Amino acid sequence: MPENVARKLIAAHLEAGEMTPGEEIAIRIDQTLTQDATGTLVMQELEALGLDRARTEVSVQYVDHNLLQTDEKNAEDHEYLRTACARFGLWFSKPGNGVSHPTHMQRFGIPGKTMVGSDSHTPAAGSLGMLAIGVGGLEVALAIAGRPLNIRMPEIWGVRLEGELPEWCSAKDVILEMLRRHDVKGGVNRIIEYHGPGLDGLTAMDRHVIANMGAELGATTTVFPSDGAVQQFLAAEGREDDWTELVADPGASYDVEESIDLGEIQPLIAKPSSPGNVVPVREVAGAEISQVVIGSSANPGLRDFAIAAAMVAGRQSAAEVSFDINPTSREILTDLTKMGATSELVISGARIHQAGCMGCIGMGQAPATGRNSLRTMPRNFPGRSGTKEDAVWLCSPETAAASALTGQITDPRDWAADVGMAYPALDLPKQHAINTAMLVEPPPPAEAAAIEPVKGPNISSLPELDPLPDEIEIPVLLKVGDNISTDEISPAGARALPLRSNIPKLAEFSFTQVDETYPDRARAADGGHIIVGGDNYGQGSSREHAAIAPRHLGLRVAIAKSFARIHWQNLANFGVLALEFADPADYDGIDRDDVLRLENLRDTIGSTDTLTVANVTKDETFRVRHRLSPRQVADVLAGGLISRLAAEEHSDEHRAEETVLQDSGEIS
Repeated sequence: MPENVARKLIAAHLEAGEMTPGEEIAIRIDQTLTQDATGTLVMQELEALGLDRARTEVSVQYVDHNLLQTDEKNAEDHEYLRTACARFGLWFSKPGNGVSHPTHMQRFGIPGKTMVGSDSHTPAAGSLGMLAIGVGGLEVALAIAGRPLNIRMPEIWGVRLEGELPEWCSAKDVILEMLRRHDVKGGVNRIIEYHGPGLDGLTAMDRHVIANMGAELGATTTVFPSDGAVQQFLAAEGREDDWTELVADPGASYDVEESIDLGEIQPLIAKPSSPGNVVPVREVAGAEISQVVIGSSANPGLRDFAIAAAMVAGRQSAAEVSFDINPTSREILTDLTKMGATSELVISGARIHQAGCMGCIGMGQAPATGRNSLRTMPRNFPGRSGTKEDAVWLCSPETAAASALTGQITDPRDWAADVGMAYPALDLPKQHAINTAMLVEPPPPAEAAAIEPVKGPNISSLPELDPLPDEIEIPVLLKVGDNISTDEISPAGARALPLRSNIPKLAEFSFTQVDETYPDRARAADGGHIIVGGDNYGQGSSREHAAIAPRHLGLRVAIAKSFARIHWQNLANFGVLALEFADPADYDGIDRDDVLRLENLRDTIGSTDTLTVANVTKDETFRVRHRLSPRQVADVLAGGLISRLAAEEHSDEHRAEETVLQDSGEIS
């Protein structure tokens, strides 16, 4: 049977299960990616697992999120990560080397390989023909330790691209069109595979833009074929030997099919405060802005900066606009500088920041309250920018540059017509400026074994989590609506991010975007508490802090209409029981502070997927269900995955001890 690229990738790495949508499968993992906002927990988890040496082909730890060293905390994290990488056998990308996704693509990505990353935008590597999936840090730690990834087999969503993009439109407008059509839940439990003749006009980095923001659709991942565009990219990186062709067979089919005529794409923009709130730029043109930021893993390519430089060359950004450039890797900054484009940006009024995520994760560049900020970034969830009442819009580099010059949201086609400018013909280098000086290779195993990771005062140990009780009768401390993101559960920004390696302190920020009283009320709730959510609860970042920090404060059960994939798995990993309303209308009958009771949990969730919940306060009952596999049920009952593994190891040791005693005749 002719196969598509996604199924070929899974079949080549399948270790258990059947490739039937909805069935749990286990996939062998070749590479891992971690970044500093999530990586410190991964290193603590490797310690808890007792790992001696990474068992993947390549594992890389990037420092790209917590770059601002306003006090000692981030510097301590960086030193801990560097020494832990040396101890466990991971590559270490030093602070300022670049954003993980484009840098990994440049230096380590290989067609046909699998990768998991503790960052939800890990699927960007699908631009090279990889199967790259964002997961929680604990699953990355297990992959580093040589264990397969367990997921439910997704549907394969084939998107056929036809035609060519018009001038003043680019890859960002393609993924915004997908979000305009399908919103932030359209890709849940699906792998998106792009194919068709329209691919011929998209470079590997263009594809990176589209694959990166597949995460905003809720997709498990996005894949592209490994074709001539990928070969050309790897050749420019001096890695042509890593290229292999991987394309869909003629006549390959898909579980879901769709097509996009690229010739009909127009400049699009996502309004505050959701990536799915997409409209044509002309519909909102004229709105005043105070900030434009170009960069991030969602627009990381050299052409994304070069097109902006060509547009602003010889012109000045508007006086009321802060015009910020976040280079995505030192390599790209070097090439941009060699082209003379960096000077054009600086002369136009742009501020050049270090290579990293920066404003994308709220580390600096926080906008003024009540003022519009245009960004080429992947997300505009409320407060993610570092400003609680923010107004962030997502757009292409072309729209961003035109708006920076006019001081208002501007369709680049209209700006070009006003100034009489033709679409720039960019002369990009065929060979990229390769520099590996800031990539630290791990030492040999014998040397690594003697290294002790350096832990500063801000680095805590993982909290100990107790097993799930058989019966709970606890209050609903928080009721939230649809599409609550992990940014709202465990916020980013310069205040919270430096505490990522200190769960007790980070927990004080839990849900404060939604309800500032939550941490205090959670600590006061004896015996634990419940959170009730709407659809797509936990969308966005893969950060497992959004599960473990509330769990540290006593969260035992989360009941929602539906869950985002990664957060649902993270809850199970840390012993939180995730339940979905059998009838979504029952959501309306629950209020904050209602006391809910669940009985006989330990037997029930192992034998059936449907449970009855009693609302003690209202003297009512309602039905819920879980989607946990037997493996996940065991994790939740044990209080989390690490607790289960530790119990199994203790049990194995006990059985081995009994065997020795039996053999010696000391017991019979």
